[in-house]
Amino acid sequence: MMAQMSPPAGPSSLSQVKDLVNLAWQVAICKRSGVCQKRNGANISRSIKLLSPLLEEIRDAHHPLPPSAVEAFHKLHHIMHSTKLLLDECREGSCFCLLMKIAAVSEKFYNLNKSLSATLESLPLDLFELSDEIREQVELVCTQVQRAQLYVDPAEECLYMEVVDMLHHVERKETPDLSDLQKLFTTLDLNSNADCEREMRKLEDELAIDSDNSEITRLIGLVRYGKCVLYGVGQMEHSENSSRESGNSSVGDAGELSSSGREVSTSPPDEFRCPISLDLMIDPVIVASGQTYDRSSIARWIDAGHLTCPKSGQNLPHMTLTPNYVLRSLISRWCEEHDIPFDKQDKGGKKGGNMEHIATTKAALEATKMTATFLVGKLMTGSPEVKKQAAYELRLLAKCSMDNRMCIADAGAIPLLVTLLESNDSKTQENAVTALLNLSIFDRNKTIIVDAGALDPIIEVLRSATSMEARENAAATLFSLSVVDDYKVQIGSKPKAIAALVVLLRDGTPERGKHDAATALINLAVWNANKPNIVAAGAVQILVSLLQDDEAGITDDALKVLALVAGCPQGLEALNMEATAVTVLMRHLSSGSPKGKENAIVVLHALCKSGGDEVLSRVLQVTGANHSLHSLLTGGTPRAKRRAASLLKLLQRWELIGYSATGNVYTSTDVSTMMF
Repeated sequence: MMAQMSPPAGPSSLSQVKDLVNLAWQVAICKRSGVCQKRNGANISRSIKLLSPLLEEIRDAHHPLPPSAVEAFHKLHHIMHSTKLLLDECREGSCFCLLMKIAAVSEKFYNLNKSLSATLESLPLDLFELSDEIREQVELVCTQVQRAQLYVDPAEECLYMEVVDMLHHVERKETPDLSDLQKLFTTLDLNSNADCEREMRKLEDELAIDSDNSEITRLIGLVRYGKCVLYGVGQMEHSENSSRESGNSSVGDAGELSSSGREVSTSPPDEFRCPISLDLMIDPVIVASGQTYDRSSIARWIDAGHLTCPKSGQNLPHMTLTPNYVLRSLISRWCEEHDIPFDKQDKGGKKGGNMEHIATTKAALEATKMTATFLVGKLMTGSPEVKKQAAYELRLLAKCSMDNRMCIADAGAIPLLVTLLESNDSKTQENAVTALLNLSIFDRNKTIIVDAGALDPIIEVLRSATSMEARENAAATLFSLSVVDDYKVQIGSKPKAIAALVVLLRDGTPERGKHDAATALINLAVWNANKPNIVAAGAVQILVSLLQDDEAGITDDALKVLALVAGCPQGLEALNMEATAVTVLMRHLSSGSPKGKENAIVVLHALCKSGGDEVLSRVLQVTGANHSLHSLLTGGTPRAKRRAASLLKLLQRWELIGYSATGNVYTSTDVSTMMF
């Protein structure tokens, strides 16, 4: 008596078999890894390839499938898909990462074999009309996967131990033996500078997924060191879609990533990045200067004995770290919207967590020191071409972290980079000034750069470099240095510095050059003695013009510079001579950002106080002037409210105030009331 069969599945089940045939062939033709998991990958690929004739025969029979077969084929599809992903990881992933997790990856192959064995056991072969040859082939595959054992390649285990041993040597400040390093890199198919660059990018991709994995940071340091000492310095690359590294204003190299090498398709807003690590902040805290940093980064800064704010250079009267819950919530929401993991656990809350982190990153730090020393040696003794390439490598190395910037400076790179600023080669100039820019983010390095006599050469690059990127990065370097009050004075005292910044303000690219120039001028204008020089260089006319250009993209910066120079008689005189200034300022008063509106009303107020009837008349001739002022009284920043109230009183005092857009006349009492 025949066994009772379940009702056959619908025709759609056959489409699943067709998908399985395609997937099986994709796994079968998948290229094997040249270094890691060669045997495990080959074995499971061979097994799946042997199943292809079975799947093709069932597909070509066009018979409906029983439900038990449908379920088995569904599991088989999942196994094949997982196998393909694992094979892709072994082929395309970082060879160093695969070595470091050799046991875990081998176990994945073992588990896939076990799942394949169980699924084939559940496949109702007796319900299909199969040839004896196909049946025997499937039975052979079943036997093979049943016998499969967990296999860790002894040769790969030896390589793993070599890497671990080499990292320990580096951690103990012992330079790796060059022949051993060469042998390791050759075995891992890292036979050129380009191979090492690709490996570092793969490691950086891994770090983007697991940002707390300090072992990957150690490996990046080792590969970078090996790349430099084995294959020399790399070929320079230029990214057309360059963007600033740093989260504060202008500071950072073109086309660079965060300190971990992380790059995502959607870059986080600058205000979400820590000014020290340049990474997305996980636990933002506010220090005494009012600046916000990621807790782990500022804690390390303070633990190192620093008593100043890294970004502003101000002395910190106390070391209290106040959680910035509002910013943390905004960052968490942004991560959720962009499907980016956000670690909500306070890393500093784990007992012993910081000590573990320091211990595991020591090898990375020592590898960086070795790399920096090697590159500095090339700067000292290399040919002009080698020096250019070494400066490029230092430029890249300095982008990554405060530790790297410290190591480069300690190796003596800064004075040598300063000498390269005077090179006749434009790319050498660009590499040198950009390396100094990245190095200047570290507070201590600012002093070393200035003491090395860098100001005049940087200003000369700003004035006359043939590379616009070099000029823009020179301006950004001046901005970075000028956060220190003494350097505001020194830079401002250089006659060519401010003039060159104003020229860049006019001629620079909208995305970077104009912004770099404006932010540098903002810092310099904080020092009163610099304001007349900024005005004399023609900044006011250019700034007013930029405010009329919607594509310039630096409205807030331009208004900030004008608000600062309006604090000196020369600035007010220059503004009075600009016929369109009042109209332009009133436009931004009604449609700008809160900060932009604040600076616009500061300039207008100063103009009206100094310009008399003529300027007051110009203000009231602008359509909607009273309405804009009234809006500031109710919705502006505290400073904007005070200036708006004062300006309305000023207009009344001159008996020029008329009916507002709403038909109301303001009295002094009204204005005083609205102010609060």
